[in-house]
Amino acid sequence: MSSDDLLDTFHVTTDEQLRAVSNLTRHRIMALLRFEPATITQIAERLGVAKGSSSYHMRLLERAGLVKVVRTRKVRGVMERYYAMAARSIVLPDAGENGPDVLMRHALADLEAAPVDRERHVRMAHLRLTEAQFEELGARLQALADEYRELSDPSLPDASLVFALFHPATPEPARGDAA
Repeated sequence: MSSDDLLDTFHVTTDEQLRAVSNLTRHRIMALLRFEPATITQIAERLGVAKGSSSYHMRLLERAGLVKVVRTRKVRGVMERYYAMAARSIVLPDAGENGPDVLMRHALADLEAAPVDRERHVRMAHLRLTEAQFEELGARLQALADEYRELSDPSLPDASLVFALFHPATPEPARGDAA
C-alpha cells in the first residue's frame, strides 16, 4: 500500500474509535505515523515506551481502523510489519456540550512535554468578531494549516500546529444582581 492508497479523511464515528484516539500514547503514535510508516519496535524506541506497550496500542489503533499495515518484510525468521495512518486526516466528532476536547488535551500535554530550549510560538487572543468574520478566520486558519501540511517533509524535525477558534461560554450573572 502506498500513500496514494490512503483515504483523504477518516471520520471517527464509533466509541471504539473515539477511545482509540483519546489516549495520549496512541495520539503520539499516530503523530509518528503521519509522515512515514514504522514498525512496532521503531515506535517503541521513538516514544521511549516498552515494545509490549507499543504493540498493545497498535492493536487497538488497527482494530479501530485508524492505522494499517502498509508493508511487511521477513527479518531473522520473523515477519516485521510497517504501519501507517489509514488516512491523511482524521476528523473527530464535536465534543458536545461540556464534553472534553481530546485534541486540546493532547496538544497541551505535547506542549508541556516539549523541550523548553526549543523555539515556541504560543499565543492567545481574545477577539470580537461578526459571524462572517468568525467563519472567515476559521477558513483561513484551516487553509494555512493545509498549506503547510502539504509542504511537510518527513526528513525535517516535527512541529505541531494547534488552533482553536471558538465562542467562549458567556458567564451568567450572579443571582441577586440587578440589571
